[in-house]
Amino acid sequence: MPSRFVHSLLIRFRHTACLLLATVLIVVSLTSDTHAQTAQPVLAQYLSKVSPADLVEGADGYGPIREDVPVAPLLKGGEQIGYVFVTSDFVGTTGYSGKPIHTMVAVDADARILGIDLVKHSEPIVLIGIPDSKIKAMMVDYIGVSLVDEAAAGGSAHDLNIISGATVTIMVIDDSVIRSGLKVARALGLGGLHEEADTGPKFAINTEAAQPQSWTQMEGDGTVRRLTLDVGQVNGAFEELGDPRTAKRALTEPPETTFIDMQAALVSVPAIGEAILGEAENRNLTEWLEEGEHAVAIFGRGLYSFKGSGYVRGGIFDRIVLIQDDVSVRFRDRGHQRIGTLAMGDAPDFIEKDLFKIPADVGFDPTKPFRIQLLVQRDVAAIEKVFLTYDLGYRLPDTFLTPLAAPAPALAVEDTSETDAQNALWKRIWEDKTAEVIGLLVMLVVLTAAFFFQMLVTRSARFTYWFRMSFLTVTLVFVGFYANAQLSVVNLMALFGALTTEFSWQAFLLDPLTFILWFSVATALLFWGRGAYCGWLCPFGALQEITNQIARKIGIPQWTLPWGLHERLWAVKYMIFLGLFGVSLYSIEQAEHLAEVEPFKTAIILKFVRAWPFVAYAGALLIAGLFVERFYCRYLCPLGAALAIPARLRMFDWLKRYKECGSPCQTCAHECPVQAIHPTGEINPNECVNCMHCQVLYQSEDKCPVVIKQLKRRAAVTAPVLTGAKAAALANHPNIGK
Repeated sequence: MPSRFVHSLLIRFRHTACLLLATVLIVVSLTSDTHAQTAQPVLAQYLSKVSPADLVEGADGYGPIREDVPVAPLLKGGEQIGYVFVTSDFVGTTGYSGKPIHTMVAVDADARILGIDLVKHSEPIVLIGIPDSKIKAMMVDYIGVSLVDEAAAGGSAHDLNIISGATVTIMVIDDSVIRSGLKVARALGLGGLHEEADTGPKFAINTEAAQPQSWTQMEGDGTVRRLTLDVGQVNGAFEELGDPRTAKRALTEPPETTFIDMQAALVSVPAIGEAILGEAENRNLTEWLEEGEHAVAIFGRGLYSFKGSGYVRGGIFDRIVLIQDDVSVRFRDRGHQRIGTLAMGDAPDFIEKDLFKIPADVGFDPTKPFRIQLLVQRDVAAIEKVFLTYDLGYRLPDTFLTPLAAPAPALAVEDTSETDAQNALWKRIWEDKTAEVIGLLVMLVVLTAAFFFQMLVTRSARFTYWFRMSFLTVTLVFVGFYANAQLSVVNLMALFGALTTEFSWQAFLLDPLTFILWFSVATALLFWGRGAYCGWLCPFGALQEITNQIARKIGIPQWTLPWGLHERLWAVKYMIFLGLFGVSLYSIEQAEHLAEVEPFKTAIILKFVRAWPFVAYAGALLIAGLFVERFYCRYLCPLGAALAIPARLRMFDWLKRYKECGSPCQTCAHECPVQAIHPTGEINPNECVNCMHCQVLYQSEDKCPVVIKQLKRRAAVTAPVLTGAKAAALANHPNIGK
């Protein structure tokens, strides 16, 4: 018997190893080829989707995309009236979701914005939490903005109303529109703007510069730069905006009270870093930074925090941004560290002391001036804010610079193709999410081991229960609430759409955990069916099961639907999936909205912070699940239906059964948590969630008639030769003699 088990296990391992090796080779080959692929501009994807008249009134056509710059002429009556482009072809547009926000913009020969349209995004807040009218109103405000004025004012010549709850998303859109518009205008010479050759002197960081000796010295020579505002200044500035609503929100502290005292220093310069942080902390900073990366230290005290709390929800610090020419850097929590004690004894007593990493691929030059722009915002309505911006200018003192004898080579990012830029983006995201990737891989290894050694795992009903509850808790908290890696039927529709149009691996690589989960699902479908994901790795499924277990503990009754009704309700989820798939063939955007039948965004991504109808819908499904375990999974989930369709293609039947299962024994069928076992004993792979409960029963000495009968036979053979305590123990076994 052991040799047969080992032989079977080795066969399974061989198949698994071959499949995993093939999967790895496919992934490596595809991802390694992304560098060699020549991707079309993003603009090419939307010229056929966005009507010229919807972008600019009266426009009726587009010309061909230029070869030198990814822009296309905008036509009216056969005459060119401007150019159109997509912001993500020119600048980084990554928002909360970690995916690009694509905005199409039209500009005329005078470098004025003629029209604008938000054509594609994956921002959960904007997609489902903010009225569409608010977004459209915000976008209309850009029409007429002069990029010539923006160039003169450093991108701050226009007005912008922040929408509460979508601050980061709106600011990313705003920043990308202005920065990309300036690049287009300069590349095409619109409005008299030109790309001027940088003929000024070139500098490098002086690594031999002497360390400053005091904070006072650094403030005096500009090593540390400072922005100070008091309450009176801020209240007065808001009053000058002319919006009477801001007066009602005015600060009540005395006018001379410090609103914010913010200071900054470029600590990636060795002498500055060691002076401020100390030798040990500066060494840690050096190890933290990769080649080409820099770091700025920002300190603050007063009533206002330069960090705010938005980064806790979305990972982006929405109150500060680093700006250098056409480069803008928004700091994320993955590139942030807190500073402990400052090395200098005369340093002010700051409330906030933080390090922010400047990525290597953004085109930042530490030898050139830059500014830290501070956003000061004030709520004036339920979902509307007005804001002011203040600049903390920074330039390294000459002490820390050394002239170069020859012009410095152009930054690689300036000559990087669009494909290279996309590659850099997804690689940077993977690096930023290294901890999450490792955590998910560990979970997959543990789950795979549990499936391979399921008979060992399920020997103890108690161990199996707590192993499952622990794993589901990690799935809910880590995969769901923390990492937001909830798969959706929308992912499948997007994949199908990409396969039928311009497929790009970069778009899918931008979300590491989702990418890994989908590959693990594809592998698991061939071995175990849909249950590996639906039963163990789906955060909403975990939420349903955990809440149902709590309901059982507190005495809420459990309902078992009649088999005939239960079997017919299975079909509902397949009809929902086929309906969504059919709509996606016509309009992927419309299908995404209809996919709100999935409560995943409400319950997992947004954690129920959403409009009440969505919360009520998700709550109703969870309440139903208190009485009928995994109610949504059984009858409504279109993703589960999609994964169930190929479930019968799996290579093995891992779940062991006896010939007596179903006739006469009905124990497994009655106790299956999701009623996936037919009265005749067969397990329906389309409905099974691989919870392993039937495998616990398969080995149970208390419930399985086959096991009990085997014990009786064994007792009959061994009892005559046993004496004393062993015979008494066997005679007292609860299942012997029944």
